[in-house]
Amino acid sequence: MSRYRGPRFKKIRRLGFLPGLTSKRPAPKSDRKNESQFEKKSQYRIRLEEKQKLRFHYGLTERQLLKYVRIAGKVKGSTGQVLLQLLEMRLDNILFRLGMASTIPGARQLVNHRHILVNGRIVDIPSYRCKPRDIITTRDEQKSRTLIQNSLDSSTRTKKKTKVPDHLTLHSSQYKASVNQIIDTKSVGLKINEFLVVEYYSRQT
Repeated sequence: MSRYRGPRFKKIRRLGFLPGLTSKRPAPKSDRKNESQFEKKSQYRIRLEEKQKLRFHYGLTERQLLKYVRIAGKVKGSTGQVLLQLLEMRLDNILFRLGMASTIPGARQLVNHRHILVNGRIVDIPSYRCKPRDIITTRDEQKSRTLIQNSLDSSTRTKKKTKVPDHLTLHSSQYKASVNQIIDTKSVGLKINEFLVVEYYSRQT
């Protein structure tokens, strides 16, 4: 299954706020009361929707997400928490969390167009897994810096300025950031039950 490119608001109406997909928020529950007032969700649907939240927030294909679940399952520790750490340490997600892009698709475009360097080298793979002590910068070109600055300015103008999580440090005046450590899953910017995602895949195999 390919990466979703359809209407974004359609997804957040069904799944709730997905900040990585769009900055828009779904209508308040009271406005959608008639739609779900008498609807009782099955356990399968609950697990499916949690999986879909993860997939659409991080902008993954079904195959990519399944691959991450399998990798997480081979690592010592909670599979669900390791899964979130793997996804959060992707380069496109880190650019989003820094406020250098307003959405993860926007961050992916920055990387694909070779505007981003990691440790002084251009990286054009959005799924690149960042590590502690990595230094992220933009190319020393006006176009690259303008794109980043526009996103940072947009974040400042919104009601809530993007809060950079503790595992990252942003030096906005230098268009530079550093990865301090692996993210604590309590700092993940998405309301998600990752254990239900793991359970969903375990029941599919």
